[in-house]
Amino acid sequence: MSKLIYLDNSATSFPKPDVVYDFMNDFYRKHGVNPGRSGFDAAVETEEVVNSTRKMLTKLFNGGNDHNRLTFSYNATDSLNLIINGLVEKGIHVVSTMLEHNSVLRPLNMHHQNGTIDLTYVPFDEHGYVHPDDIKNAIRPNTKFVVVTHCSNVLGTIQPLTEIGKICKEKGVIFVVDGSQGAGAVDLDMQASGIDVYCFTGHKCLMGPTGIGGSYVCEGIEIKHTRAGGTGVRSAYPVHLDEYPYRLEYGTLNLLGVAGLNAGVKWIQEQGIMNIHHREILLWDKLRKALQDIEGVTTYCASSIENQNPVLSFNINGFDSGDVGTMLDVDYNIAVRTGLQCAPKVHEVIGTFDIHGTVRMSIGAFTTEEDVNAAIEAVKEIAAIRN
Repeated sequence: MSKLIYLDNSATSFPKPDVVYDFMNDFYRKHGVNPGRSGFDAAVETEEVVNSTRKMLTKLFNGGNDHNRLTFSYNATDSLNLIINGLVEKGIHVVSTMLEHNSVLRPLNMHHQNGTIDLTYVPFDEHGYVHPDDIKNAIRPNTKFVVVTHCSNVLGTIQPLTEIGKICKEKGVIFVVDGSQGAGAVDLDMQASGIDVYCFTGHKCLMGPTGIGGSYVCEGIEIKHTRAGGTGVRSAYPVHLDEYPYRLEYGTLNLLGVAGLNAGVKWIQEQGIMNIHHREILLWDKLRKALQDIEGVTTYCASSIENQNPVLSFNINGFDSGDVGTMLDVDYNIAVRTGLQCAPKVHEVIGTFDIHGTVRMSIGAFTTEEDVNAAIEAVKEIAAIRN
């Protein structure tokens, strides 16, 4: 069989750099013990890796002066639940968007259906962007926080965070960003963009493994406890600790995940985030233009390389997206994502909800021009079946 052409990097980046695999293996064999729980050498050295990873990510996001406010979790969904549940109060109003992933939609909808919060979803335009003025107009006197995706996982559009952050600061509301598709993909400056909380996952553009993510919470933002458990310090204290990082961390960390994340962040910094992005977006542009020239193919909100991640959603007339995905897999050994991509409201707006979503191709750091050419030819051949 021909080699796998992997175009599902928005789900999980694959493969990882060799240094990530090597460091994880070496680290876990030598330092697979609890950090900060004991004073022996291996535990101290493990804590140093955890601490250095906090520092690297805090610097990468320009989160602030206190790297302990960078906390680890299972993934972005886990962190978003911790943050949303920790901010929710009876009677508040929350603003979000129609671009969101279920990692935002479902925790918000849970509180809305329970009658705890009022909720407004702001639309996006025909190009896939939220207008900051729509956020501004949606804010009410009882709005406590705004939560927006950094980049759409369906359309790849990078949202105007700085403009939205400025509005949130002016209105005195907390600005939470789902950075699942943005962390490691494009440059980020939390301070300059007015972001109060940034949630991320490690297994996408940060080049880490699955099962690791986290958030950075800026000083002055209070997240109430919604969990409790062991921290390894101050064990006699009967309630969960308030100080960071313990405030949002519970039990033993995913040390193997932190190690992989450590190596992944170093790799993208060495390569240059925007260097990686530039190469990816040129391949995306080639794919976009070629697919738009194929009779019977419809692309969605794909018009420019500006403020765009290398994610392309499309359909082929006469085919269910799932069938196209199966043909790409079985006949061409091309891996893509089909369906609603856990973002149903996006598909409601672009008109694909009732036709089972789209085919999504997402380019990564290890995608080659040959991979893109093969994908283009495969779509041409499939489209020709019905034309």
